[in-house]
Amino acid sequence: MEFLSWKVEDGVAIITIARPPANALSRGIITEVNAVLDAVENDDTVRVLVLHGEGRFFSAGADIKEFTEVESGDEFTKLASNGQQVFERVESFSKPIIAAIHGAALGGGLELAMSCHLRFVTETAKLGLPELQLGLIPGFGGTQRLPRYVGVAKAAEMMFTSEPISGAEAVQWGLANRAFADEALLDETLKVAKKIAKKSPVALKAAIQTLQYAKHASFYEGIEAEAKSFGTVFVSEDAKEGIQAFIEKREPVFTGK
Repeated sequence: MEFLSWKVEDGVAIITIARPPANALSRGIITEVNAVLDAVENDDTVRVLVLHGEGRFFSAGADIKEFTEVESGDEFTKLASNGQQVFERVESFSKPIIAAIHGAALGGGLELAMSCHLRFVTETAKLGLPELQLGLIPGFGGTQRLPRYVGVAKAAEMMFTSEPISGAEAVQWGLANRAFADEALLDETLKVAKKIAKKSPVALKAAIQTLQYAKHASFYEGIEAEAKSFGTVFVSEDAKEGIQAFIEKREPVFTGK
């Protein structure tokens, strides 16, 4: 791959975006994100994914130069739809994906991060959707995901002013889960990721699927899906192992079955 690389450590695939100087989100990166998901989806050695950026930024925004190569509104619609489809796959992926954000996650970079299941940030990171200052709007799901995290009013403020918020503010607003000192971000993120990697893959997949209902469906549809998932998970080998380990006061060893 040209822009992404990854290694596996204790069940965690550490995926690095490397497109200096700003890790600008290009069509190539979006294609490679999809390819990485293909590669790890059925890999039992990978239970959690951590996505971070090399250098000074997570991703400082979309590649604006690519926009100048698009000649029609229909082409822009196709470009947006492709990015949305990949990010929707990230959001619904069967294994937890954590974005570790330092420097800046702006525009398409933030849209990618918002499609991840968890977001850990440095306290000084900058998160924002500045597209309106270019005469554009977010096109990779930003107008829909940001209000779901921070509310419509705050999302409107962030988009209308094009002003980013800090990592510390992002935690306060509900956009990020935790904030760390700059030098501690990746280590602390990996600690959490490795803890999650010890959980049952069966239960993690069911939890991810059921959580989607909380975002996109009614409460009653959600609890119906929850009951069905509970029944499916309960008869798994992992559930039997987890219950037995609890009785025997030992750490469970989950196999994903």
